Amino acid sequence: MMAAIHRAYVTAAGCQIHYRQAGPDGARSPLLLIHPSPSSSLVYEPLMAEMGKDRLVIAPDLPGHGMSDVPPEAPAIAEYAATLLALEATLGLGLFDIMGYHTGGMIAAEMARQQQAAVRKIVMISAFLFTAEERARMKDRAGSHGVDERAAGFGHGWQNFKTHFWRMGNDEVRTWNLYIEAQRNPATSSWGLQAAADYDLAATLGGLPQPVLLLNPEDEVRPQTSRAILRNGKVHDLPGWTHGFVDSKAAETAKIVRDFLDN
Repeated sequence: MMAAIHRAYVTAAGCQIHYRQAGPDGARSPLLLIHPSPSSSLVYEPLMAEMGKDRLVIAPDLPGHGMSDVPPEAPAIAEYAATLLALEATLGLGLFDIMGYHTGGMIAAEMARQQQAAVRKIVMISAFLFTAEERARMKDRAGSHGVDERAAGFGHGWQNFKTHFWRMGNDEVRTWNLYIEAQRNPATSSWGLQAAADYDLAATLGGLPQPVLLLNPEDEVRPQTSRAILRNGKVHDLPGWTHGFVDSKAAETAKIVRDFLDN
């Protein structure tokens, strides 16, 4: 039976954080899911229903994303990580696992770097292992866009999202809702990507002692993901999979993640 998903708020590091929760507490190590940017914890609901069958799963909205508070200024990756570490401490998760998607993977790695004793294992969906030049281009493209500019490109953006980006999604209404989530908070939803452009993931990833599972779908950063050098981990290629696989391949993804976390 699929796990039911509940929603709640908690205040951590002075910020009111909205999060989704599923599954029983205490059965196995809790799993914290960190979404990509711009998006929210909505992206993980199908996977939460699967993973929540046998463990507690928590998926927060990053500050400035989804329904969480907007911080007074744009956080760096280290600050996002510190806020989520305060969140897990407030929720009393103890020793926990993390799974992060794109920018969420950067935050997961930084959380593991900041508190090695709290993080047991790490799963990443792709890796933003960019050169300095690639990071500069990314920051240039990640600038915020005003409401009118977003509204003008809404129809084209939707067609592009469902046809070319979230193309493994198997539910058009859910895909629409995910697209809408990416349009929320136009002044701050680009903050995650801007923070990612300033972060050297390779330096952190190569030094992590925790076991790392790097999922490598055929998405737009597959060439960068292939640069990964892991101290203690493995890359799991996902041929033919791209964005949307957490929807249409939720059960298969849960099996891959569960096998890694439990063995």
